[in-house]
Amino acid sequence: MGTGIRKAAVLGAGVMGSGIAAHLASCGIRTILLDIVPPNLKPEEQSDRDARNRFAAGGVANALKSKPNVFLDKSAASLIEVGNLEDDLGRLKEVDWIIEVVKEDMAVKRKLLTNVEANWTPGTIVTTNTSGLSIDGMLEGRSADFKRHFFGTHFFNPVRYMHLLEVIPGTDTDPAHIDTMVGFVRRILGKGVVFAKDTPNFIANRIGVYAMMKTIGSMMELGYTIEEVDAIVGRPMGRPKSAAFGTADVVGLDTFVHVSQNCWDSLPNDPERAVFAIPDFLTQMVKNGMLGRKSGAGFYKKEGKTILTLDPATLSFRAPQEPDMPVLKKVKKIEDAGDRVKALVADDSRAGKFAWHVLSHSLAYAANIAFDIADDIVNIDRAMRWGFNWELGPFETWQALGVKETAERMRKDGIALPAWIDDAIAAGGFYATDDGTPKYFARGKGQTAVQAIPGSLSLAQLKSAGKVVEKNRGATLIDLGDGIAGLEFHTKMNTVDGDVTEMLHKACEIVERDFDGLVLANEGEHFSAGANLMLIVMQANQKKWDAIEGVVEQFQGAVQRLKYLNKPVVSNPHGLTLGGGCEMAMAADRMVVAQETYMGLVEVGVGLIPGGAGTLNLLKRVFQHVPNTRPQNFDPLPLIQRAFENIGMAKVATGAGEVFDLGYGTPMDEIAINRDTRIADAKRLARYLADRGYAPPKPARNLFLPGKDGWAAISLFIYGMMLSGFASEHDKLIADKLGNVLCGGDTDGRTAVSEERVIELEREAFMSLVGEPKTIERMQYMLMNNKPLRN
Repeated sequence: MGTGIRKAAVLGAGVMGSGIAAHLASCGIRTILLDIVPPNLKPEEQSDRDARNRFAAGGVANALKSKPNVFLDKSAASLIEVGNLEDDLGRLKEVDWIIEVVKEDMAVKRKLLTNVEANWTPGTIVTTNTSGLSIDGMLEGRSADFKRHFFGTHFFNPVRYMHLLEVIPGTDTDPAHIDTMVGFVRRILGKGVVFAKDTPNFIANRIGVYAMMKTIGSMMELGYTIEEVDAIVGRPMGRPKSAAFGTADVVGLDTFVHVSQNCWDSLPNDPERAVFAIPDFLTQMVKNGMLGRKSGAGFYKKEGKTILTLDPATLSFRAPQEPDMPVLKKVKKIEDAGDRVKALVADDSRAGKFAWHVLSHSLAYAANIAFDIADDIVNIDRAMRWGFNWELGPFETWQALGVKETAERMRKDGIALPAWIDDAIAAGGFYATDDGTPKYFARGKGQTAVQAIPGSLSLAQLKSAGKVVEKNRGATLIDLGDGIAGLEFHTKMNTVDGDVTEMLHKACEIVERDFDGLVLANEGEHFSAGANLMLIVMQANQKKWDAIEGVVEQFQGAVQRLKYLNKPVVSNPHGLTLGGGCEMAMAADRMVVAQETYMGLVEVGVGLIPGGAGTLNLLKRVFQHVPNTRPQNFDPLPLIQRAFENIGMAKVATGAGEVFDLGYGTPMDEIAINRDTRIADAKRLARYLADRGYAPPKPARNLFLPGKDGWAAISLFIYGMMLSGFASEHDKLIADKLGNVLCGGDTDGRTAVSEERVIELEREAFMSLVGEPKTIERMQYMLMNNKPLRN
């Protein structure tokens, strides 16, 4: 479903409207972007289409300049046509979907929808991107047929990166049109859909803004600083690093205040209405233009390299004050979000008390309004994870804390809870697993199976159902079904260590014997952040060179074994896919690249070069069109230079499009636009390759590398950079080692260099660098500061 939407119109070219248009275009949807005609045009501009379309064109221009990029590929901007809401409403007849994204003002939206219906083709879906205004309220004066085609589709900003789309039916919406849209946004736009009821601010903003306003009010009431609060309610509470005030600055204080004011205005009978009252200092900040990052100052202000903090009492900025809260350092080390939050709120310190105060009221609020805003708790938890980047939704958090114990503690504190909470306790909690099937508490029905996201495949569920084939501390081999196995890494940030390498070899052995194909995938935040640098530094400091060389040789062997396995291998890179992670991903026959994949060979940042056949596999990619017989007058240097720049400059793709632009991906690889279905997509591709009668690739016989003479030209350029101060002596040493590998060492350029020789050169270069004092300094600096050292 959803394939019928091929062209869309976006009405409103502000930040949200242009962001939606950019994402539509990035996903291949031709888009018309309209905005108002600029007021006060000069007489000579009245008939000038460029002048009349200035606001819409400016929206596209701003989107192209936006950082982070809102386009997956900026060339997609060519799919956007601009116009205005006076001259071009007739063009609405060309589109399959109309979405309005104008000012959050009911009167403005009603007037626009009147004009839309006058130019509307019956059958076309029309939606609103309102963040919280009534869907039914917008339809005053609209025809019955128009109402059947109208509902809410609330994207979150920035549209490319935020997974959530809230779908809000109106009273008269035809469910068939909802189904069409849901299929489209899941499969084509890659969004995670939750269904909300038509109540003020829907799900995510209602609960999220309550939590933020409760945090601000509690700070003022209990006497905490902004730094203390953000230190508590960020990662320690399973929330984003931006926490409360950092998030408000990102969202924009004017937007934040508007959403909170909408709750205050629209919820006169809400027992917690007072929480949404805007504090005087916040009102004054908006009046003063202190809107957060977009204005340069909000709760925080950057001056040079220093981040200043607001004093709410004076609205002036002061130097940052580091919170003295030892428990926060302790709980940050806990990987599991539920265990982390549980440890924090159980602590009787200043931090623990604040965390419990804010969290307990927020959980209770979610419980008290749950069935007013959604049909079930699953939609609520998904909304908060996908829209506010919470690690756990409110009911998932409560489950982790212990449903009964937490309810008892809340009631002891005088916090009122609805009666259905006791029903949930009696049923065994909010969530449970029955023979591998995840279940949730449905009011009036007890424990009910969670409806899987269409097209998804859950590794956690498969493991719970007993589908583990082999495992160790670093990785697990899982039976994905249909003859395909999946190898999941689960070290910290999925880094490569001895356990992961061992399981790579074991997985190849088992798959070769018992399965038809292998998928490399996991459900963590990142595919793999590369090698476990701490282990390398420890061994280098102890001068255990044989041990390090053994690790490198084993990893190179594992990567090559993946490459030449007699069954198809599909990798599913996502998030950070760096260094060794990039090498494993590139070793597969095919990649299914997640939309948000940050991929590259970044070893030079720690004074090394790739050590897992990364140089070989990148060379093979840039040489992919070179025949096995050396062409006359063949010049390999432009190809080698491309590989050298990728590795030598540690270029990292910032999204799936750049994975292909930088040459890490090949034309045979795919992009998975929806993160919920990426693993299933990879499994499907592995099954497809197996069914076609898979045969492993043959080793490259076209690597006509130029040897030392070819490297001399690039080396001279690097020497010039060093003399100009753009590269250090150590940078030149690394570049020379890398260049020797990419140019094939001691060869004449007339005979193809074997894969084995390139891998041997790579290992020799890696080992010659790992013992260099300045390389060890770089590795230690990265571990301590999480950024590279230029020495």
